[in-house]
Amino acid sequence: MTPFDYAWATTPQAALEHIGPGPDSTTAAGAAKFIAGGTNLLDLMKENVMRPARLVDINPLALSDIEATAGGGLRLGALARNADTAYDPLVAARYPLLSAAILAGASPQIRNMASNGGNLLQRTRCHYFYDAGVPCNKRAPGSGCPAVSGLARQHAILGASELCIATHPSDMCVALRALDAVVLVQSPRGGRAIAFEDFHRLPGDRPDMDTTLAHDELITHLELPAPAPGFAAHSAYLKLRERASYAFALVSVAAMLDIDDGGLVRAARIALGGVAHKPWREPEAEALLVGQPASEALFAQAAERLLQGARPQGVGPGSNAFKIAMAQRAVVRALQTARQGTVTNTGHNDSAGDAR
Repeated sequence: MTPFDYAWATTPQAALEHIGPGPDSTTAAGAAKFIAGGTNLLDLMKENVMRPARLVDINPLALSDIEATAGGGLRLGALARNADTAYDPLVAARYPLLSAAILAGASPQIRNMASNGGNLLQRTRCHYFYDAGVPCNKRAPGSGCPAVSGLARQHAILGASELCIATHPSDMCVALRALDAVVLVQSPRGGRAIAFEDFHRLPGDRPDMDTTLAHDELITHLELPAPAPGFAAHSAYLKLRERASYAFALVSVAAMLDIDDGGLVRAARIALGGVAHKPWREPEAEALLVGQPASEALFAQAAERLLQGARPQGVGPGSNAFKIAMAQRAVVRALQTARQGTVTNTGHNDSAGDAR
């Protein structure tokens, strides 16, 4: 780990002054970084993947609130810990999908430390990204992407580019994408709201840039709009992984259905994790369900539309071609589970987690 300065901020204004101007690249050496729980950033610093010249500790900021909004939604403080968010009574009652997704990730110890804002900013778990001794366009732009012809089992089947096929590792973010969350940020230029679909980037020709967040922007809150009437009663988070404990998703699905008394779908939300650089949604796939009986055949049509354009990566034993069929089946299963009704599991098995 390289030496760094440390600053302690007690107000958002002080935090922004300490962070100062910096480069756009997330991994650029010398750029200052905010730190809250540090469950991912410190790991990356130890591996010499990220080398910030300064850490700005924002834990003293009053951003840990979780409260209802006037419009029937919720506002989640960026510094609220993942565990506190998952078990909050308002979150559990109105957005059980979010609770389930958070509890599917990491371990109890990490969930107790990891912040909501930090969860959004965690980096990919690509093996090549973490190994400073091999090329990686995300870590060192222009150096290459060995995953394309190497071990790609964990990698993207949607939205990848020739320069990067990594995936975003968060469970929480998949639920937030399905819930149409909004990210509120503050900078020296004032505040702005970023729709969650616009927050994370696909790699394109700049895989080193994970999000649309500027270097000097501080996440303050996440806002959840009021859910459709039936979503809380018909939601499911499904996570498929290579082992039951502390493994990141090969494929994950956040699904919500609003079903009328006659069994017809009034509204639907489906988001995929583990398949792209960002949580993946396709409005046309959701629109196929609306006004139709909630049947397995219909769910299969939506799954096929959601995975349209999926392309395997890697070669030989390292290929992730299996992910396409796995994702389609996972979507059907998650929708079937949501149709049957939300399972509230506050007694979650804490051995089965993976994302930070």
